[in-house]
Amino acid sequence: MLWRALYSVLVVLAWPLVWMRLRMRGIVNPTYRDRRAERFGCIAARVPRRVIWFHTVSAGETIAAAPLVRALMERFPQHAFLLTTMTPTGSAQAQRLLPEVTHCYAPYDFPWAVRRFLDRVEPQLLVLMETELWPNLVRLSAARGTDVVLANARLSERSARGYRLIRALTQSMLHDVAWIGCQFADHRTRFVALGADPATTSVIGSVKFDQEQPADLAERAASLRAHFQLGARRAWVAASTHEGEDTCVLRAHVALLEEFPDLVLLLIPRHPERFDTVLRLVERSGLRVGRRSAPTIQASSQVIVGDSMGELMSIYALAEVAFVGGSLVDAGGHNPIEPAALGLPVLMGPYVANFAEVVQRFVAGGALVQINEAHALTAAVAHWLR
Repeated sequence: MLWRALYSVLVVLAWPLVWMRLRMRGIVNPTYRDRRAERFGCIAARVPRRVIWFHTVSAGETIAAAPLVRALMERFPQHAFLLTTMTPTGSAQAQRLLPEVTHCYAPYDFPWAVRRFLDRVEPQLLVLMETELWPNLVRLSAARGTDVVLANARLSERSARGYRLIRALTQSMLHDVAWIGCQFADHRTRFVALGADPATTSVIGSVKFDQEQPADLAERAASLRAHFQLGARRAWVAASTHEGEDTCVLRAHVALLEEFPDLVLLLIPRHPERFDTVLRLVERSGLRVGRRSAPTIQASSQVIVGDSMGELMSIYALAEVAFVGGSLVDAGGHNPIEPAALGLPVLMGPYVANFAEVVQRFVAGGALVQINEAHALTAAVAHWLR
């Protein structure tokens, strides 16, 4: 197929840029240096036959996939399970949540890398989570008889416009997908419009609503409260923040301290490579700051930077209000279901394409308020604290 061949040529030509980007990311975040060969299809050992392969991108998708993986492991105990991710944070979550499942990084979509990987894995079923559609991965897997499904599928209008620019390639790729389980009806409509088979494209809801809270969540939260030396002080959380959002959050916190002088901000950057940058930003703001990874945290800290992995729910459990990041900048927004599940009022900015339908329902139900700048954030947090 002409479009797929053209795509493959472009991907191969991009090889030097991909390698350079991977090396640059390794400079900023050393965990990207680990197991680089896996990204080019070189995995350590052949995975047993009868493999069910789950592929996620990063931490959020891995957390969402975990209950589904466990359910299938119970139903198909005779199968081996493989989980691949693209980021070190996804890898860390995979090893924390599913230590019994083989994990490695997924190959980049170079034809030779995908073939090498499939030679070692030979999956019966490939479950792609959310929007992880890669033309060579899908085509080469389907060509070997692997059933390819897209679970917890979502497709924003913005993403759909991008796929429409390469309609022939997209349509061919979707024809190789055996089943698509969409989060919402609008997503199904967009997939079908791009060429997905209506008979095998369903609406199943978001698996992120099926998350179970850890049985020891209260104990974990109590341990963090003691480590943070919060005592009886109240806290709010700004989670999964991106560059450009932290300054807005800190301005809001400075204003909030005028009315709530003992208030503590729990600030959780989205990406680990930004932990130190955000810490310095808080220091420059003049606020007293501690960090989660420090052996001790001063009881006078006004801001605590969460620089750990796998503790977000425990940190949410310490707060009274949650701002969910990636939404004041155009990053699509992150998961508002997690704080809402703990009964927290949720605040987000205007950029929520990744969770548009969830946000719409939460706003209608009074569980979420959208804001657009620091003053509005200050007012919204203060409203919920009063």
